[in-house]
Amino acid sequence: MAKGDSVSIERDSDDGVQLKRRITLFNGVAIIVGSIVGSGIFVTPKGVLESAGSVGLSLVVWTGCGFLSLVGAVCYAELGTTITRSGGDYIYILEAFGPCMAFLQLWGNLIIIRPTAQAVVALTFANYVLQPIFPYCESPVIAKKLFAALCISILTFVNLISVRAATRIQDLFTIAKILALIIITITGFVLIGQGEVEYFQNAFENTNTDVGQISLAFYSGLFAYAGWNFLNFVTEEMIDPFKNLPRAIYISIPIVTLVYVFANVAYLTIISPSEMLASEAVAVTFGDKVFGVMNWIVPVFVSLSTFGGVNGLLFTSGRLFFVGAREGHLPEFFSMIHTKKYTPLPAMLFTGGMSLVYLISDDIFILINYMSFVQWWSVGMSILALIYLRITKPELERPIKFPLIIPIFFLLCVLFLLVLPLTVEPESTGMALFMILVGLPVYVIFVKWTKKPKSWRKFFANLTVLGQKVCSVVPEKES
Repeated sequence: MAKGDSVSIERDSDDGVQLKRRITLFNGVAIIVGSIVGSGIFVTPKGVLESAGSVGLSLVVWTGCGFLSLVGAVCYAELGTTITRSGGDYIYILEAFGPCMAFLQLWGNLIIIRPTAQAVVALTFANYVLQPIFPYCESPVIAKKLFAALCISILTFVNLISVRAATRIQDLFTIAKILALIIITITGFVLIGQGEVEYFQNAFENTNTDVGQISLAFYSGLFAYAGWNFLNFVTEEMIDPFKNLPRAIYISIPIVTLVYVFANVAYLTIISPSEMLASEAVAVTFGDKVFGVMNWIVPVFVSLSTFGGVNGLLFTSGRLFFVGAREGHLPEFFSMIHTKKYTPLPAMLFTGGMSLVYLISDDIFILINYMSFVQWWSVGMSILALIYLRITKPELERPIKFPLIIPIFFLLCVLFLLVLPLTVEPESTGMALFMILVGLPVYVIFVKWTKKPKSWRKFFANLTVLGQKVCSVVPEKES
């Protein structure tokens, strides 16, 4: 719809109605660490060990995944300081390859990545919250869904009313999850001091030498590191992003890597490889063995961790859809800001609502495989955009600029991660590609086709005005 069709409210303030720069360096670190450290480190060590075959190689894989994440994050530091608009992958692809490819990236996030991730992490939160109530049996599915819905609803509401409250929640729960991993790590070192090193002797015994299996170990480990690029979605709200964006990246990724490796060392002081492979939640098994009657501590901390993870996902998802609407790829209503709270209220309602819809399905976990493929495709396109812009627009100001070999190396790693599922799970990969390509006719009809009937344009214009009045939102105004 045309910009002139919406209700415009002038502001006396020199700042206009726009998102405010309120995200500090500490908030940035909390967003990255909080987005990465969700349920992954508490449950995925099993998958890494299963594919690696040995304790030694599994620890090498965890370290290697941290290194790869740091390399990727370094590339995103350059992207985020060269293209300073919010939106992350979407805006980088738009800048380099135009609206069609950018829309497909946005579409993939819209229907797969974001609602799936938010719903799955919320369900994990619900599972751990209910575990003390149902200690000897599986908690009811309806109870899980209700608690997951409550989690998403509460955090969506917080993100609607205050950016500061949302970032404070992220800070608090990030501290809680790091504290949980520190407790596990310290306990592990105490056990090592007491001589619990049996499972580190002959650490590389039974190492899997099959390249495909080692690749799957990296795939599982990198799933637990997902979220290292999320701060790039909120660049416009960062205080001094040229300094704080790269600093937050350089601080966060090494912290997460150290915590992940030490947590795995701690697990293996008391849990045998066979027990780890049989466990559905390694951290809980660790707590049962070590903390005795205090074993409830682990489910509580995992609940806190996943709660903070949902908050980080919702916060960045809202900004992605806000930017997509601002560029004309989603309804204009989603690009509007609350007149008093200065939050992207329609976009936040949309992303929270989509997550609640996905909770209805009983097959939501099937979408995780689709999500991983689309996510790596999105990252790969962003790195390709970095290399493309280096060649086609060398005049762009780049406060941070690394040797070109770094993004090329990371792009090759991403390509490998995209090709791997084609050989291991061709059906899932094919379905993911199909779901992305469905976005092409959607793009042609709703974005590319500009000469829509007058009745169509009038209907959506009236709908937008009604939404503005109900939600008290207006288009963003430059200062």
